[in-house]
Amino acid sequence: MIKYTYLLLITFLIIGCSKTDQQESTPSFDHLVLSQNILDYQISPKDSLDKSGLMFSDQGAWFAYSLPKTEKNVLGFSGPFLMTQQNGIWSSPLLSRLHLFEGHHNEPLLHPETDLVVRMSEASHLSQYFKNERVEIKQELVFLSGHTALQRTTIHNISKHVIDFNTSFQGAVYDIGIQLMQENNSIKLVSEKSLAIGHIQTPNDIVNVHTSVDNRFYAIQLHPIELLPGESKEIMISQSFIFPEYSWEEEQQQINTVDFDSILQHRKTEKETQLAQLVKNQKESFSEKKYSEVIAKAHLTLQNNWRISAGEIKHEGLFPSYHYEWFNGFWSWDSWKHAIGLSYYNIDLAKKQVKLMFEFQNEDGFVADCVYRDTAIEAHNYRDTKPPLSAWAVARIYDKDQDIDFVTYMYPKLKKYHQWWYNKRDHDQDGMCEYGSTDGSLIAAKWESGMDNAIRFDNSKILKNSEGAYSIDQESVDLNAYLYAEKQFLATLAKALQKTEDASQFEQEASSLKTRIQKQFYDENDGWFYDTSLDGKTFIKGEGSEGWTALWAETATQEQAEAIKNKMMHPKKFFTTVPFQTMSADHPKFDPLKGYWRGPNWLDQAYFGVKGLRNYGFHEDADKATVQIIKGAKGILGKGKAIRENYHPITGEGLHAQNFSWSAAHLIMLLEKE
Repeated sequence: MIKYTYLLLITFLIIGCSKTDQQESTPSFDHLVLSQNILDYQISPKDSLDKSGLMFSDQGAWFAYSLPKTEKNVLGFSGPFLMTQQNGIWSSPLLSRLHLFEGHHNEPLLHPETDLVVRMSEASHLSQYFKNERVEIKQELVFLSGHTALQRTTIHNISKHVIDFNTSFQGAVYDIGIQLMQENNSIKLVSEKSLAIGHIQTPNDIVNVHTSVDNRFYAIQLHPIELLPGESKEIMISQSFIFPEYSWEEEQQQINTVDFDSILQHRKTEKETQLAQLVKNQKESFSEKKYSEVIAKAHLTLQNNWRISAGEIKHEGLFPSYHYEWFNGFWSWDSWKHAIGLSYYNIDLAKKQVKLMFEFQNEDGFVADCVYRDTAIEAHNYRDTKPPLSAWAVARIYDKDQDIDFVTYMYPKLKKYHQWWYNKRDHDQDGMCEYGSTDGSLIAAKWESGMDNAIRFDNSKILKNSEGAYSIDQESVDLNAYLYAEKQFLATLAKALQKTEDASQFEQEASSLKTRIQKQFYDENDGWFYDTSLDGKTFIKGEGSEGWTALWAETATQEQAEAIKNKMMHPKKFFTTVPFQTMSADHPKFDPLKGYWRGPNWLDQAYFGVKGLRNYGFHEDADKATVQIIKGAKGILGKGKAIRENYHPITGEGLHAQNFSWSAAHLIMLLEKE
């Protein structure tokens, strides 16, 4: 009896261990769940330019998909939405719709009035589910690479009878210059407006392939399927859009050998790892689930704007917004802000984002304002650069992974860019720089500030420094604060490279500049930092977000920081529904709806304000402001709505572009430990 009891106990232990092992071997996706439907991807485009919904992409692909919004049972995914041409345009309402019909009368296998439909998005993939009394159908879309998306349909017979049905894929393109051509048993898409070639193919048994006379419609008929009770079968199709610098033969080989379950599992694990890393690093004050969901939304926003190198672009990077027609490019200070957000969970992409813009650095150190894959759509902008935040990005990246090779590559470029400001943007050669332009235009000089129509530039004039170098007739507090911070970051990087003389020189320059910023730009009577005239004797009044840049850069005295903080926390000035907007709410020119930089809250400026408070020990105020920013800006908390370019500081309404990258990057910075 004792022996029997002992054997029984051992058996239970073995079974228990087996179950435990099995549970441990099954991956947990607790953090991936945060991304479920965090953005609403449901849209059935009415035409090629319909941007009433959001689009999902991954792996840096230049195309994206959505979940159909129609109430009818649609087997397929909306799109793809192409960023390969025309600054973003739908190729089709649904390029590969799956048709399932029974019998001689072609009765559909699914019926809208009886089927239950669930549509789901996660950071890893899109999916939708259909069910009636006879079948369960599951569709999934996942990106294999930056060139290819895979779609799988699994049909499960839940009835007690055999089901025989005919199957085909059908689709048509909008009139956007794309021709559909039969190529063996696949479809090739050739565009007159892009070098990217599209391919549609399926590994399932094909009866025939057909294209219409006008080459805008195709059909791929598959062999009929017999489905026994309890049996499941899979139907696969791939869609690829590939630029000529990549090998279609290699991509096709990968498509033909890939296991769908493996790639889906890989994507889920990839996103789980990234989200887990972000959640683990949340500030303790913001560890609640609602803030984790904000991080998941920001993470997915950056993912949707990610693009692989193509055409003029030699490194991967992020659009400001795929959703807005004129933001399908790469901007310099956007890129450096994106890189810092990315560094919290994807250090490799962060480095590529920084390198991308420095491929467009001139011999004298100048870095272009914005660049594009296809200059036939839009030309690179060399009329101005953007505020110097690149050394900040490189230093933050280095702090996270100590990659000295990356620093070695970037340091001479950063140093040359830093010196460029003093060579080309210091009109009176007094060591204090101005924003300007290369073409002598005032508008480009304002663009260079990144704060295009800020009130401080209302009465500005342009001055010539030298050939191809012009300055505005005022010295800006934010620019010189950024340059002070850059000297500190460059000193840190120089020490990492054991360039002790460089480090010492940058530290000495920073010390001198700090004192000058405190004296020249701070108005003791107002308790605020302002731009000044070139001679530094006249303040250019109007309280704007540039006033707390000195706190972000840590150039203010503690007493100055206290005065700035008091105005920032004043409810009639900057502590609004969405605090720390671009100018004081009590200014007569405050106009968030018409102002762009004359009132809206841009989350980069809000972040600089919060970080500035933390730099001077005002942590309680910084926490209070962070809560208010995230709560006040409509659509940041909760599921569905996109992160916006900026926000109305009084009403909280999202303004301008949707799915905006630097807003997402700064939300990550607000909530993450450094």
